[in-house]
Amino acid sequence: MISKCLFPAAGYGTRFLPATKSIPKEMLPIVNKPLIQYGVEEALQAGMHDIAIVTGKGKHAIEDLFDRNAILEKAVAGSDKEQLLEETNRLIEACTFSYTRQKQMRGLGDAILTGEPLVGNQPFGVVLADDLCIGDNEADGVLRQMAEVYAKYRCSVVAIEEVDPSETHKYGVIAGIEVEPCLYHVKEMVEKPAPEEAPSNLAIIGRYILTPDIFDWLRRTEPGKGGEIQITDALEQQAKNGRVLAYRFRGRRFDCGSVHGFVEATNHFYEKCFGPAD
Repeated sequence: MISKCLFPAAGYGTRFLPATKSIPKEMLPIVNKPLIQYGVEEALQAGMHDIAIVTGKGKHAIEDLFDRNAILEKAVAGSDKEQLLEETNRLIEACTFSYTRQKQMRGLGDAILTGEPLVGNQPFGVVLADDLCIGDNEADGVLRQMAEVYAKYRCSVVAIEEVDPSETHKYGVIAGIEVEPCLYHVKEMVEKPAPEEAPSNLAIIGRYILTPDIFDWLRRTEPGKGGEIQITDALEQQAKNGRVLAYRFRGRRFDCGSVHGFVEATNHFYEKCFGPAD
């Protein structure tokens, strides 16, 4: 039902300097797989095989990841390392990849608007690669769960999780009416509120399904906090003029945009692949 997924990937990743001076933050590996590859695998599991990526200066490594490398494949052919490329090559064959550049770093809303020519007039997923998400079971990824919500209600859907009230200043936060278990009809959205101003502790994380009218709302959205165009502000207007749902997903999210979350994810996936460390 939804074939396209947009990956905003133009940010500088300054919390991981000096590594991100030369390596896109989306290419930082969790064990031996780049963050963005986990996101593309999640999108494909949800049926989204047209992958649109908004990049910026110094992000060519992302394009190289999702392209065949005949020299490298020849070098590892017949060795036990050949299988290490299989997952990536399967994605290359199963998906199409398109790219555009964000001219200026003007926030997530602007990055999504930059991707409009790649998406067109249809609903689409959005994945922020530094939010690494896993479902309660491998066959039930977060984006797939959200696609099922969209199939029923045909409106924009944002993923949410409960956070400590002291952490609301890091997120967009929603208030809404629960229409069924774990699903809320959004009435209010606030971008990075102080704890005393937050309408709830239900925070938006880096998974969205958006209807194409979001582009019109983004064009009308004035820069907000930090002079950036916030997707939260556009979604709030969309909610006031229609319906936006917030979905508390089944699974776990790792904030790989922070060093703590990145290490936590690395430990989790290491143990999943190799068992507990001695």
